[in-house]
Amino acid sequence: MTPRLRRLTGRELSRDLRSLGFEIVNIEGSHAKLRRVRAGQNQIVTVPLHDTLAPGTLVAIYRQLRRFVPEEEARPIFYT
Repeated sequence: MTPRLRRLTGRELSRDLRSLGFEIVNIEGSHAKLRRVRAGQNQIVTVPLHDTLAPGTLVAIYRQLRRFVPEEEARPIFYT
């Protein structure tokens, strides 16, 4: 079966990213900047804090996150 993209709010997504070690470092307007430091490298992901994130926005955040997090950890957050 093909995995389906989950419907998430910005706050749900930021909560899930905090479970991966990210922490909110700045909120400006309706966007939160989350950061974690690994091996001296800042890893930053920006999440809009909207009620429901558009599918394209979720995919873009997933691709951004994949630079820092292995697929086995990131995929369950975004796909069912």
